[in-house]
Amino acid sequence: MYQEYKIVVNTAAGRRRYMQYLIPYIVSSEIVDRYDVWVNTHNGADIEFFKRIAEKFPKVNLVWQPDGVVNGNKSINAFYKACVEPNTIYFKLDDDIVWMEPELIEKMVKFRVDNPRYFVVSPLVINNSLSTYLLQLENKLKLNAYYQAYASDSVLWKSGNFAQELHAWFIKNYLKDRQWEKLYVGKKEMGMTRFSINAILWFGDEMKKFAGIIPGDDEEFISCIYPTQQGMSNAWNGDAIVAHFAFYTQREALDKNGILERYGEINNRQWHTDKQRAEIYDAVQQVMNEIQAEEQELLSKASPYKRIVPKVTWRQRIKKLVPQVLLDVKGFLADRKDRSGYILS
Repeated sequence: MYQEYKIVVNTAAGRRRYMQYLIPYIVSSEIVDRYDVWVNTHNGADIEFFKRIAEKFPKVNLVWQPDGVVNGNKSINAFYKACVEPNTIYFKLDDDIVWMEPELIEKMVKFRVDNPRYFVVSPLVINNSLSTYLLQLENKLKLNAYYQAYASDSVLWKSGNFAQELHAWFIKNYLKDRQWEKLYVGKKEMGMTRFSINAILWFGDEMKKFAGIIPGDDEEFISCIYPTQQGMSNAWNGDAIVAHFAFYTQREALDKNGILERYGEINNRQWHTDKQRAEIYDAVQQVMNEIQAEEQELLSKASPYKRIVPKVTWRQRIKKLVPQVLLDVKGFLADRKDRSGYILS
């Protein structure tokens, strides 16, 4: 609880390889009343991980897809219908938020209460196009060119090499020596602008006005369509920072460069500075190890959900006819185009 508000954190889950680092932040927060894990996957090992985490931590509540269908991002919208409780603040975090500054949840809930006129509020997110734009604009991050405030920018959103450089820059210059406060940019208001909703807070009472019914792309509707229709705006709390691992366009490059493992090392050190905190972190790691040992068996289990057979697009049909050598050349040229050297300092 915070003042008169119940605090509910939720995550569309998910992938345990990332959530092993996210879960300790949430279950250790004293003001979080409930952690809703939206089970939105067919992966039997990940599902069993969530079940065992829920057994260990009473705060964790598994929420099953209401329609009994899982189809990637397309099946997430149905979960919002339950996010309409009165006097409740919801904090939705992507499953690949891999680091938060200490007391981040408390700081963001306070900001949410102190700024009720915005539809959603967000912390400053490392690896989010518009958050990167803010860092650029405030001269916190010097880039090789000026990049526009565009959610799907070909560099700030799409580039794996850029994301690798950005995470390495943040870890080396600000995270290892606990200097992230130097990146603070204050409160920033935004409106009529789509942004990636990696970490957002809203009031259940506001979501209840449209019964949590979100048509189409939830990111477009939440960040842009609804607030614009209502004459509202959104805002960043630029004095609170989280790290978001990757968009799908970036993941391969980050995995090649061991970025997730670097965050894992930092989290391990951070959580072992205090006995009680270490017990929480170690309990999650114990479950991870158990699942890893049983992974093959768990992956063979039938999904509790109906599967949607994806439609084959004309691009996919054509791709099957293209010789592999040409695809390899295309990939090579794309890698050359996605060069390095985006970050100057």
